[in-house]
Amino acid sequence: MTGTTTLTVVLAAGEGTRMRSSLPKVLHPVAGLSLVGHVLSAAPNGKDDAVAVVVGPDHQAVVDEIKRVRPGAAIFTQKERLGTAHAVLAAREAIAKGADDLLIAFGDTPLIGAATFQRLRAALKDGATLAVLGFRAADPTGYGRLLVEGDQLVAIREQADASEAERAITLCNAGVMAFAGKTALKILDQIGNGNSKGEYYLTDAVSIVRELGLRATVIETDEDEVRGINTKSQLAEAEQVMQRRLRQAALDAGVTLIAPDTVYLAADTTFGRDVTIEPFVVIGPDVSIADGAVIHAFSNIVGARIGKKASVGPYARLRPGTVLGEGVRIGNFVETKAAAIDAGAKANHLTYIGDSHIGENANIGAGTITCNYDGFDKHRTEVGAGAFVGTNSSLVAPVKIGVGAYIGSGSVVTRDVPNEALMIERSQPTVREGWAKRFRDMKLLNRKPKH
Repeated sequence: MTGTTTLTVVLAAGEGTRMRSSLPKVLHPVAGLSLVGHVLSAAPNGKDDAVAVVVGPDHQAVVDEIKRVRPGAAIFTQKERLGTAHAVLAAREAIAKGADDLLIAFGDTPLIGAATFQRLRAALKDGATLAVLGFRAADPTGYGRLLVEGDQLVAIREQADASEAERAITLCNAGVMAFAGKTALKILDQIGNGNSKGEYYLTDAVSIVRELGLRATVIETDEDEVRGINTKSQLAEAEQVMQRRLRQAALDAGVTLIAPDTVYLAADTTFGRDVTIEPFVVIGPDVSIADGAVIHAFSNIVGARIGKKASVGPYARLRPGTVLGEGVRIGNFVETKAAAIDAGAKANHLTYIGDSHIGENANIGAGTITCNYDGFDKHRTEVGAGAFVGTNSSLVAPVKIGVGAYIGSGSVVTRDVPNEALMIERSQPTVREGWAKRFRDMKLLNRKPKH
């Protein structure tokens, strides 16, 4: 028995040139999380489980994302691209430490689930030395075929080498594998490069296992789960599959989705009980929505905490750092950012609240803006509990409005306002009787006739 239960080696060294993007392929997002982030999240994550990720050279952004998702992951670099087995052995140091199970996964298969990894491990527990993940392809062209006899995998036949009968097989190789830890390195070291490309292929492990008198088997999954991403079209297809999953999971958890197909969720969105989401809502990463909250149509939410029975939208935008207390009302065309808005407060329309703390039951009138940026730095606005900010007010940060204070409509607030005080800042109105008629008469008199 080793100290490590499962070592997952994730291959994330592909350049992804077909994506036609300067962003490394595995960093493209699906449901707000990078492709490699999805795979790392699905990999076993118990206290005795380890992860090693093989990346290409000079990909610091990929390393940073790996460390963000799985801080304890070991990073290895594949300097030359000489096949999948060669990539796995770039992590030799981690493999050599020993593990009960060795899982091999790919950083561009975001739809693979934790349950599938567990099924592969279960096959090893049942006595297999190698378990290969397979799927029934709607169109198997181009895939390696899995040749089985009974419950044993006897070979993986590439398309170019397959006979006509073998090409008719629809059970295909997904690439993901699980090795019994005690023999994994021995098998990987025997994989040669005696093929036309001079590369080291993981698929050769099947024949080596059989030559050793050991057992290889197949674990089947659906085709969607093992979709690899190489183009933007495939990325869009994976997004659709993931959104269907997330919507169904939300519905199963009791969330009311009025028009599910119009709602976009992030992989980490969390919901309380009796949440309602109206049509055309987009929820990005790092959002939690508590019991009884309602998100009205056409709202966009990222990086926000929405409290119990809060109401958001329609047409609201909540940006990162927004925290809404219980019963808060954020109405149409309201934007918030880095703002804590306490229980019962409301901003019902046409308002920007940024870098602010709004106290309980405060009222922010229509057209109010927190002027938080001076061109160089951001500054905070504090609005006390029960304060009333009249419409079309500008709160020039840094500024504090006291508990129960009242700000007259149209004011520009540049100084702190004491508790329970009234603050009004307006210029003296000027009224000139008859001016409008005289103005129109002058314009008509001076207008040149048209010919």
